[in-house]
Amino acid sequence: MEIKLQSPFLPLLLCLLLPSISAVDFNDSNGGKRTYIVRVDRDAKPSIFPTHAHWYETTVDAVSASADGAAADWTPGGPIIHTYSSVFHGFSARLSPAAATSLSSIRGVVAVLPEQVRRPLTTRSPRFLGLLSSDRSGLLAETDFGSDLVVGVIDTGIWPERRSFSDHGLGPVPPKWKGACVAGAAFPATACNRKLVGARYFSGGYEATSGHMNESAELRSPRDTDGHGTHTASIAAGRYVFPASTLGYARGVAAGMAPKARLAAYKVCWAAGCFDSDILAAFDAAVADGVDVVSLSVGGVVVPYYLDAIAVGAFAAAEAGIFVSASAGNGGPGGLTVTNVAPWVTTVGAGSMDRDFPADVKLGNGRILPGVSVYGGPALAPGRLYPLIYASAALGSAGGGAGDGYSSSLCLEGSLDPNAVRGKIVVCDRGINSRAAKGEVVRKAGGVGMILANGVFDGEGLVADCHVLPATAVGAAAGDEIRKYIAAATPHSPPTATILFRGTRLGVRPAPVVASFSARGPNPQSPEILKPDLIAPGLNILAAWPDSVGPAGIPSDRRRTEFNILSGTSMACPHVSGLAALLKAAHPEWSPAAIKSALMTTAYTKDNKKMTMLDESTGNSSDVFDFGSGHVDPQRALDPGLVYDISTMDYVNFLCNLNYTRQNIRAVTRRAADCSRARKAGHPGNLNYPSFAAVFVDDGSGKRRSTHFIRTLTNVGNGRAVYRASVRGPEGSTVAVEPEELAFRRTGQKLSFVLRVKAAAMERLPPGSSSVRTGALTWSDGRHVVRSPIVITMQAPM
Repeated sequence: MEIKLQSPFLPLLLCLLLPSISAVDFNDSNGGKRTYIVRVDRDAKPSIFPTHAHWYETTVDAVSASADGAAADWTPGGPIIHTYSSVFHGFSARLSPAAATSLSSIRGVVAVLPEQVRRPLTTRSPRFLGLLSSDRSGLLAETDFGSDLVVGVIDTGIWPERRSFSDHGLGPVPPKWKGACVAGAAFPATACNRKLVGARYFSGGYEATSGHMNESAELRSPRDTDGHGTHTASIAAGRYVFPASTLGYARGVAAGMAPKARLAAYKVCWAAGCFDSDILAAFDAAVADGVDVVSLSVGGVVVPYYLDAIAVGAFAAAEAGIFVSASAGNGGPGGLTVTNVAPWVTTVGAGSMDRDFPADVKLGNGRILPGVSVYGGPALAPGRLYPLIYASAALGSAGGGAGDGYSSSLCLEGSLDPNAVRGKIVVCDRGINSRAAKGEVVRKAGGVGMILANGVFDGEGLVADCHVLPATAVGAAAGDEIRKYIAAATPHSPPTATILFRGTRLGVRPAPVVASFSARGPNPQSPEILKPDLIAPGLNILAAWPDSVGPAGIPSDRRRTEFNILSGTSMACPHVSGLAALLKAAHPEWSPAAIKSALMTTAYTKDNKKMTMLDESTGNSSDVFDFGSGHVDPQRALDPGLVYDISTMDYVNFLCNLNYTRQNIRAVTRRAADCSRARKAGHPGNLNYPSFAAVFVDDGSGKRRSTHFIRTLTNVGNGRAVYRASVRGPEGSTVAVEPEELAFRRTGQKLSFVLRVKAAAMERLPPGSSSVRTGALTWSDGRHVVRSPIVITMQAPM
């Protein structure tokens, strides 16, 4: 087979650029192509190429011709997907493993990384956070509601016609804005306005992998056909809208955190997920466009930072002065589930508000068990009890039935026998398919209602859904009681039940609680950095919703509503994004790290009953691995007194202390690093972070373990102030602060201190297990309280 090379320089390039083949393992044994992200040294471009794009295309043609010359599907000039110039220099391309390995050995190539695929993970929350009050000196008033700040939302796109995105009463687009409104299917360039100042879409990575886009189901444009992006955008910066509700629930005024901030939508998530190459292209555009905040409600992957596209994109954004917040993930309540853990990203977990939507189960024996639901259709007949059946006893045998009790108990598609469930309330176990989809399975089989029961792992955490039939969700304990009630029934006393929908309830106590699904620490990548950083409202949040999707989020739901109620750390993240925009408007001189510090050190850990916040999954007290520094408190964050600021070089030193190679560090930071001085200075925990985490190995000798943390505080208050330290040491440890008093003479002054920790050996730990103790360091001048958690983990070797 003859391959015609496009450039006369290619034979020379093959000789000069491919002296050897690297032994890099790209983990693809079948030889199939996949997308790789290639980071290059900007200054390594040979002068014979007029542009970097030409250099990339020619080099990829060269390595592909060499590695894949006999492959029938190789096409010169074809595989480039995106080029990048803001977050780093490089490109993404569809390559064979052999071509990717060859490319990694070329001079000027910093890293060649296989692409990862990720998933997208409020009438009450502004008031719950203290933003809506009669006090004219509050955060909203002092920042003009975030006007002239731009929040970039990287998600599933946006539905621009919603009232939440009206530009009524807004001034002109900020002159610094350099973005664009990119037209596409069902999205004209005129869809943007003075509120939605920019909209772009990035599908190259998705289409390169999937081969095509199903344009009957999704649109090649910024328009949102999923709902997730519209919802998160309006949480961050939606306008005031009245009246607002979802199917009659949560009636009131809807508002985002920064109602007058501008929005820019970057659509990267499609039917098959959110692809790294597209996410990086969105970061690249957002930095160049001039956003002030990036909000990313997309699930992360736990890999070293130099392999993490979100960490790389966020680093460049932070270096450009852009605050980046990301969802912690919905993998809770298990430990080590937190994602998006880079220290330059604000990682947000989810908590509840003082509002819920009770929908209780009344059993035939008179027992009433608590549940939640957002069901707005025809109710069950008042006073009537309906036959009750556990789905595992309703095994489907036809029409695609799954053929086993396990799939029936989960109410999977085709698993229920209509003859068994018709006219009954069906108990379905949670798991595998979506909660709303289970209700649709029951409805199609003829059931009149559904009780969705948590399993042991789900615990007592409940999410209210917009079901397509009368349905409610109950916790694990209630689910067990209902199953036992059904099992104990007799032909003379068959099981019966009904569902009592009680609408919207306010003033719930205790609140907030840590949502069961919210991902938990410790940080699986860098245990010296406590993650999540904090929590924000993420349970049952009302926000804008597109016209193309029903509130249940399933194709069969033909209902339409302007707002929807969703739950997830995806909803918590844009709360913090919007609050960060307000803080940046109030303090334009603050860095992203200073804003994060203000949010963290002023967060609270007590609920509205003055007790430590509870863990929804267990009903027990939560801890720092659940909520990080605590629940965000925007009014206090406006005036934190002191902040822990972090420079770009501080992050470089942190990467050095992780023992990353120069090449690894360059892949993240785009610069060469001299780690000799940084490694002499200490350990990863010495990053100037607003929390303290130490990990010790207990070898059974009984010796005390010790470490120290060096921190620097910046005075952002008004002039002179004297701060004194108070310490609540973790149990079994000795903690000392040197000095114990910091006397600031002026605003902007920086003073340093050392926190010394000595931890006694704990009880004998089984091999591979660990024990965690927590405390806190607080600095106060009598007006401000600057609080940081202290965490000591003792790890037993295997």
